[in-house]
Amino acid sequence: MSAASGSGRVAIVGGGIGGLCAAALLRQRGIEAVVFEQAPAFREVGAGLQVSPNGVKVLRSLGLGDALDALGVRPQNLVIRGWKTGIAISRTGIQGDFDRAYGAPYYHVHRADLHQMLLGAVEPSALHVGRRLTSMEMDDEDGEVTLGFGEDRARFDAVIGADGIHSAVRRFLHGDESPRFTGNVAFRAMVPVDDALRREVARDSTIWVGPGGHVVHYYVRGGSLLNIVAVQETTRWADESWTQEAERGDLLQAFAGWNKGLLRILERAEQCNRWALYDRDPLPAWGRGRATLLGDAAHPMLPFLAQGAVMAMEDAFLLAESLAAGSDAAQALRAYEDARIQRTGRIQLAARARGHAMHVGSARESLRRNATLFFNSRLKRDEQIERGQSLYGYDVAKMASKATGSRP
Repeated sequence: MSAASGSGRVAIVGGGIGGLCAAALLRQRGIEAVVFEQAPAFREVGAGLQVSPNGVKVLRSLGLGDALDALGVRPQNLVIRGWKTGIAISRTGIQGDFDRAYGAPYYHVHRADLHQMLLGAVEPSALHVGRRLTSMEMDDEDGEVTLGFGEDRARFDAVIGADGIHSAVRRFLHGDESPRFTGNVAFRAMVPVDDALRREVARDSTIWVGPGGHVVHYYVRGGSLLNIVAVQETTRWADESWTQEAERGDLLQAFAGWNKGLLRILERAEQCNRWALYDRDPLPAWGRGRATLLGDAAHPMLPFLAQGAVMAMEDAFLLAESLAAGSDAAQALRAYEDARIQRTGRIQLAARARGHAMHVGSARESLRRNATLFFNSRLKRDEQIERGQSLYGYDVAKMASKATGSRP
């Protein structure tokens, strides 16, 4: 299934950021990729996301660095504030420091903007909407995989499930095991920015930490919008849907008693959605035969390390390199999984642990956490940068050369 031979036809189930990134990277290597999206149109919700240096390197490899720079926002600092006082517990420089340490900048982007960039890197003829996967059969004799979309059936040399935490491909490969509700609900909102808000809110990635919850806000779309994510612990999720519309009053009630400056920001959220955060444990193996998983279908990430989209982009790069380097699709997919499964599993669990640390409720635990953050950000900056190398300094092209035996 090498790019040189041009043989092989890959189906990608799911047209989100991971699926489109994989399609663009496969096309770049001369491999035909067809994307099937169950929604009636390609669109992304109005939410922000963070693209750390390890993800920026993938986008640059697709020639999207300039587009990212035009639409993204480079935060100056990461600031962690106390939920009640608003005092900066820690302040860590990002702009400039991350470029030098990790080989690329850190960006905040609107999810829809990134989605559109990736759509533009895929041939329109390869994109199919309104196609819900209903069956998947693997033929051991000829090695092909047959996908069913209602009455329509199509055969492929390999299938990639990039269809999220509720993945249909994952269900065909591993059975029907539902994800676990984590007890966290996230309110998400986009606030138009005016001069008054710009004076009040610095161009930072800001996290307010408190008992049983936290709030993150940062600028996107060139600074014209402020993205807000407010996470609250709860024992209830009454709606069967994992996302629903919410009222501004619901958001303000959830964070009643928090810092007045923060509440003034939240009051600007005229519209917001409420998302239940679900989780899965790391899988010991992602696929079999000529089928595998990618992104949240393989390793759903809680948002507490802001690595979900970035891990999917890393996956996409290693997947494309593995398929381009190998003549046997099944072997190439196993090589891809071997290169990814330990890293993504570690980050899954680290994100889960980060959420617990941000939400500690007792005064003693929060004092210990805050003292550690204060001390590390002021006196252990170089050590913190070095510790970040394994996450942010990761160079997917170099990793791919090791995994496939090719030159970077």
